[in-house]
Amino acid sequence: MTAASSLPAKVVLISGGGGGIGSAAARAFGAAGYGVAIADHRLDRAEAAAASVVAAGGMALAIETDVTDDASVAAAVAATLDRFGRLDALYNCAGGTDPADGPVTDVPLDAFDRTINLDLRGTFLCCRHAIPAIIRAGGGAVINMSSGAALRGASPYHCYSAAKGAILSLTRALAGHYAKQGVRVNCIASGRVMTERVIGIWGTLEESVGRDPQDPVGRQRDYPFWIGEPEHIAATAVFLASDGARMITGATVPADGGRSAY
Repeated sequence: MTAASSLPAKVVLISGGGGGIGSAAARAFGAAGYGVAIADHRLDRAEAAAASVVAAGGMALAIETDVTDDASVAAAVAATLDRFGRLDALYNCAGGTDPADGPVTDVPLDAFDRTINLDLRGTFLCCRHAIPAIIRAGGGAVINMSSGAALRGASPYHCYSAAKGAILSLTRALAGHYAKQGVRVNCIASGRVMTERVIGIWGTLEESVGRDPQDPVGRQRDYPFWIGEPEHIAATAVFLASDGARMITGATVPADGGRSAY
């Protein structure tokens, strides 16, 4: 049992924290002094991410979690509170695209269901169970993950666009409802992030030529800041959770290299 005096002053729960942006965020929050609860559907990935936080001198907990399952999410929040005694921030990082995603007239309906279930329902359930704990801690922050696909009508992945667009609206609704209880809720709409999942699908930037219908090489010529690394998004999440972002709530931060602006 950990002594109360040795517990961190602030605690974050990161869904999808076992890889990509989530594991980068785990390290970044750990470096900022947070206790980090890492929820992932693969326990081995969560444990590896937790080990990297601990190796850097932080405190972390790995939790096997299915964000689409209400009981599993409730158990993840309970495990976080049992380990650290409080919850100050939630970073909803679990999500992704379905391989069968495409135009609304062509995409299989089960791809739509899977995408909505993971991206939107997962975010909804994590907020549902984490926000009461954040309120009990005296207030804090929720950071949701959307996408530049929700800000422009150029994505060929309509299921993903629909789910990420809904997250924008959910973010605003939560921000308005829970502001008086000390909870800030914001959203990050990212551009292309070179995670292991993205590289696994399309290859490196050079390898994606002719394979990726979004033509990231061509797009980067017009938007040189559109492509980034997981650490860039993680740093944005840590800022939005910090006291330095006290006046920011209900906002969508477009970390997309300006593509939604010009």
